[in-house]
Amino acid sequence: MKQLLIIVFALVTVSSFGQAKKPAGAAAKPAAKTSTATTNPFKNEVDSVSYSIGLLVAQNLKAQGFDKLNVALFQKAVTDATQNKKPLLTEDAVKNCVMGYQQKVQGAKQAEMAKENAAKGAVARKEGAAFLAENAKRPGVITTPYGWQYEVIKAGTEDTKPKLTDKVKVHYHGTLINGTIFDSSVDRGEPIVYPVNGFITGWQQALQMMTVGSKWKLYVPADLAYGDNPPGTSIPPGSTLVFEMELLGLAN
Repeated sequence: MKQLLIIVFALVTVSSFGQAKKPAGAAAKPAAKTSTATTNPFKNEVDSVSYSIGLLVAQNLKAQGFDKLNVALFQKAVTDATQNKKPLLTEDAVKNCVMGYQQKVQGAKQAEMAKENAAKGAVARKEGAAFLAENAKRPGVITTPYGWQYEVIKAGTEDTKPKLTDKVKVHYHGTLINGTIFDSSVDRGEPIVYPVNGFITGWQQALQMMTVGSKWKLYVPADLAYGDNPPGTSIPPGSTLVFEMELLGLAN
């Protein structure tokens, strides 16, 4: 069953080759002339498809971290399955073995990634600390006891302040300290509605200080943002983040 699923996946992979989307506005290229000469070294279709499936299965397994297999035992397992021989392992043993190995490989990858992120984050934190130190000297910038900074762009017209358990409607524009935009509800043209306690720590603290209608510019160090494990790839590990945030109101 597992060999069949892997083969099916490999065949699906084949069907997706050459279907990558062209960049918007790219001019269509003339179709290349196909060569009538064959480079297939095999004598018949069965041999060709047998080799092709084996290659795709191996590539797929390697991509999943199974790159140190005992090839002789792998071949034996394929032979046993195709010739309906009794497996050397029970179905439960196979599942446990594969799952355990995958978890081990995944754990090693995560540990390596965490190590790399920590190294990158250490550099970014120093850059962020230097940025905040200089930023604190600017008129109108207030450094809070928590470590993040803000300046008031627009004062609110109401006295209402959100509580930690409230939902708020917010417009924001987020950048790195070098000005690179990583996210913006303003650019999307749609504010977000979200619980205060669901935001990063710096936002949670700021929102409880803001009154409805206020617009602040926040400068949030990594420890009060995403630390060394930010979501996606647009925010590097250890980044100090800058937000223009407008509290539009409370939401139900």
